[in-house]
Amino acid sequence: MRRWVILALITAAATAVFFRLAGAGHNFFDMKIYISAMRWWAAGNDLYDYAQPDFLQGKLYFTYPPFAALLLFPFSFLKLGVTAALFTLGTIVAAGVTTFWIFRALGMERWWLYAVPLVLVLESMREGISFGQINMLLIILIVYDFLILGAKGSKWTGVGIGLATALKLFPGIFIVYFLVTRQWRAAIVSSATAAAATLLAAAIAPRASWDFWTGALWDTARVGRTDYTGNQSLLGMLHRLVVPDQPNRVVWIVLALAAAGFGLWRAAKANSAGDRVAAMALTGLVGGLISPITWPHHLYWFVPALACLLAARQYVPLAVGYLVSVGGAVSLVDWGPKQIPTDTPTTFILRNVLVLLSIALLFLTPIKRDYPTVGAK
Repeated sequence: MRRWVILALITAAATAVFFRLAGAGHNFFDMKIYISAMRWWAAGNDLYDYAQPDFLQGKLYFTYPPFAALLLFPFSFLKLGVTAALFTLGTIVAAGVTTFWIFRALGMERWWLYAVPLVLVLESMREGISFGQINMLLIILIVYDFLILGAKGSKWTGVGIGLATALKLFPGIFIVYFLVTRQWRAAIVSSATAAAATLLAAAIAPRASWDFWTGALWDTARVGRTDYTGNQSLLGMLHRLVVPDQPNRVVWIVLALAAAGFGLWRAAKANSAGDRVAAMALTGLVGGLISPITWPHHLYWFVPALACLLAARQYVPLAVGYLVSVGGAVSLVDWGPKQIPTDTPTTFILRNVLVLLSIALLFLTPIKRDYPTVGAK
């Protein structure tokens, strides 16, 4: 018990110091948008009409599906400080729990406590905490599906992914994974769960549901600028190459299909080998690459991918290199409002570091049968 307390204190202190030194304090910016939108909605206004001025992108809107709004609505009655504390605590706890599940699945259970502080300083985690994101709620649902329900062969496998998809759509890539790997029952369960949650939201909030599914969902301007350096997707990389012009959508679709085909093929190989961690990591990386907009806090999937690299002993130096690269990305990502040309190789690498790392990990994430031992005893 004392070891847990000491580790928790060290983690909290290290995280606070790192945030201060790295300048990654976004003051719960996204959380404040959620809560402002919920209060606007509670006052009798249409949820998806809410717009908040933003010096970077003009206006920012509430973009999540109505099911997520139902989850967030009760927080509108709390003080912002209380909500921020709950979101932060929830993210840290979820990071600890998912790290334990991942390391246990890879045979490295004895090391998970030491990994948690490193997980928390990765770009995706620290940005998620600093912005006040709800991403780790989605992550814990997905990881639970893969490594707990799936590992047991439970008939409920897919419930977590279905709920996560109803909350933020992005996890729908894992339903595609179920289809690719012919896990028909899990695909049906996840699809049915997502549909049931969506219908429940429609029954409770019919006007908001109509507005989202017939309008807000299809208005890409609501999400943000695709050329913004924070958008670490293939489309973002292409747009930054040609800004202020628009990227070639045919080229983007070809690249996205190539990434999806290769990544899901490797995920299917991992599934056949019984390596659920690698399958999950590869599928998540695919989702980040092919999504039109992928903010750094969406890229949790570096965590299981790095864990797979560490599990294969010969990949330890590579894993350390990735950890340093991803851990330092906050100093490389330009959050400025200007459209900056990508006109040198150095600028290209710095502005697309997480895209390039995601692509590399599609190739380099090892699968159990690719290495002789898992973990260390």
